[in-house]
Amino acid sequence: MALSIYQLKPRFQALLRPMVARLARLGVTANQVTLSACLVSVAVGLGLYLANTPWAWYALIPVWMLLRMAFNAVDGMLAREHGQQSVLGAYLNELTDVLSDAALYMPFARVAPFDPFWLGVVVLASALSEMAGALGATVGGVRQYDGPMGKSDRAFVFGLLGALVALFGQGAGLPSHWWPVAWVLPLVAVLTSCAIYNRIQSGIQHSHERRS
Repeated sequence: MALSIYQLKPRFQALLRPMVARLARLGVTANQVTLSACLVSVAVGLGLYLANTPWAWYALIPVWMLLRMAFNAVDGMLAREHGQQSVLGAYLNELTDVLSDAALYMPFARVAPFDPFWLGVVVLASALSEMAGALGATVGGVRQYDGPMGKSDRAFVFGLLGALVALFGQGAGLPSHWWPVAWVLPLVAVLTSCAIYNRIQSGIQHSHERRS
């Protein structure tokens, strides 16, 4: 498996477990957490893209990316550890992730020197990556999370870009001498494509192992 920030998830979950237990006792459901995270993601993404906000507001992206990872961990733990798994939850978990990613990447389309074309490629590759991971379970294997550019890795990259825009944005975006940062999006697209390939290969391998 290619390295990914996702491999740190068990430690992150251990920190959140006491809070998750309290939420379960309060009657909070996994699906409520999933939908709440998606609604906030869409609100942050559309707000930054449509409202022509000052660049400093892009600081919301790294802050929310971190909180969103916590939300994603919480909904999974509520489902698995507190008997809340459901077919609807499985659909929501996959579909809202793709929608949230697209919404949170979208604001960078109005930031120079990022190319909207490559941003679109990243959005598409991200959706295909999650689809390839989810299909692992449908072919007789398990859900695949291989990197090198999984959801958590992309959250880190775009969180960092958001912080850079918030700190150094001026005029149409980042200063002109920051032009090399434009290559981040093609790099993310290539690495996400590698993740798609790795997830397909892992899915095939797990399927063959289960059948043998």
